[in-house]
Amino acid sequence: MAEPSVTNRDPEAVSRFVEHFAAQLVEAGLPRMPARVFAALLSSDTGVMTSAELGERLRISPAAVSGAVRYLAQQHMVSREREPGSRRERYRVRGDQWYEALTNRETVIRRWEDALREGVTSLGSDTPAGRRLAETLAFFEFVEKEIEGMMARWRTHREERFGRG
Repeated sequence: MAEPSVTNRDPEAVSRFVEHFAAQLVEAGLPRMPARVFAALLSSDTGVMTSAELGERLRISPAAVSGAVRYLAQQHMVSREREPGSRRERYRVRGDQWYEALTNRETVIRRWEDALREGVTSLGSDTPAGRRLAETLAFFEFVEKEIEGMMARWRTHREERFGRG
């Protein structure tokens, strides 16, 4: 399912955007190839591309696309789906991918909290290291509660601005 041709766009300008946004994602810690694939999907009108389309657009190998998509799927930034009547996979990015990715981070934060609680117990809460771990734990507990409230406010804001998704 090739993306429809859009004649009012300069392909070079789109490519510059993809590379610029990918560079910003890399600065924030995302590996380079997943950042480029994510930016390409995000800039696609359909938000859906096959491995071949991504490879052609980004001038990268199928192996590079595969590795990038695997990473992005693990981070809940893209989803995989089968083309109807085909064994080929398509990769999709949705408008709420950031929400999904951040929501799934809450699970990671909870695991960190559990590990930190164990560390405080193991090291002793009255030791310098134990106090440092306790402060780190308190930070993550604070962040977790703030994220919950922020996400609820975002759902309301998104619905007001974009309607039900």
